[in-house]
Amino acid sequence: MIDKLKEITAHFESLETQMADGVLINDQASYTVVAKEHRHLSPIVDKARKYILIHEQMNDDQEILDGDDNELKEIAKDEIEELRLSLVTLEDEMKVLLLPHDPTDDKNTIVEVRAGTGGDEAALFAADLYRMYCRFSERNGWKYEVMESNAIGIGGLKEIIFSVSGESVYGMMKYESGVHRVQRVPKTETSGRVHTSAATVAVLPEAEEADVEVVDADLKIDTYRASGAGGQHVNKTESAIRITHLPTGLVVTCQDESSQHKNKAAALKVLRSRLLAAEKEKLSKERRDARRDMVSTGDRSAKIRTYNFPQGRITDHRINFTAYNLEAIMDGDIGEIIENLKLADQQAQLASIGN
Repeated sequence: MIDKLKEITAHFESLETQMADGVLINDQASYTVVAKEHRHLSPIVDKARKYILIHEQMNDDQEILDGDDNELKEIAKDEIEELRLSLVTLEDEMKVLLLPHDPTDDKNTIVEVRAGTGGDEAALFAADLYRMYCRFSERNGWKYEVMESNAIGIGGLKEIIFSVSGESVYGMMKYESGVHRVQRVPKTETSGRVHTSAATVAVLPEAEEADVEVVDADLKIDTYRASGAGGQHVNKTESAIRITHLPTGLVVTCQDESSQHKNKAAALKVLRSRLLAAEKEKLSKERRDARRDMVSTGDRSAKIRTYNFPQGRITDHRINFTAYNLEAIMDGDIGEIIENLKLADQQAQLASIGN
């Protein structure tokens, strides 16, 4: 453990030296890669330095125990016991920090929210979820942008696709994939009866061109006139884009941008991200053959969470987490839920390593 921690610390210090180099600073792409790794290692190195220092203190105390001064021996014996307890705590923290880092967690993300069972009420809930994620993004200083939407007249959303960019967005948002269920009295309900509706959320790591190769020959691109509000420009030009990826049959449409060129770029971004997510899910299934994930982050068919409005309760079924602050949750305060999901995921990974 000590040798590994010293190796990590030395590498971290070499990254600091590189970041101070004027040549690297002028190469923005390379600097971003180095800075990202430096940021990831920083909490590990903080703990590593403490661990190494305590270990050296214990060695010094051990030398005292091998000496002849009985008074110093008693002091050293008490100190060693305290240091040993500190090392145990640090070791547990280090095990979590040293878990393999998924580089996908550092990516931006594309979120797709769709109304499920429940008609207009499901569409209204989908709009509520979209607002929840917007508020969560604002709390974290992330930027979000609508890429495609399909609204209904009463303020609901049949579907909305939006991008979220910022630091480690996918690593936080990935736990939101799945079926979200709502129990409440719909606005259109006159008898006061509680209905159950649902919306699906898919969180995709935003793929860069280097991540997924998309060959032009594999694409069928159609243009058509955008529907809905948008003025004369929308009605008179074929600015909307439909892209079909022939090898997989994936279809992506985009009409929210003002030009055909922008819609094509947005649609390609969604397509690459879906292809990357499909590849990631394939690898995840292979891993699950050897290790059952405690926290499912990609299964859209699983009911992951229930929002019960009459009781003001929210329950995440994957980790049996329940809270009674539903109003705050719907206003984007979902950090506690995500932190509990991350903790459960880490514990599952540690358990699999132990086995």
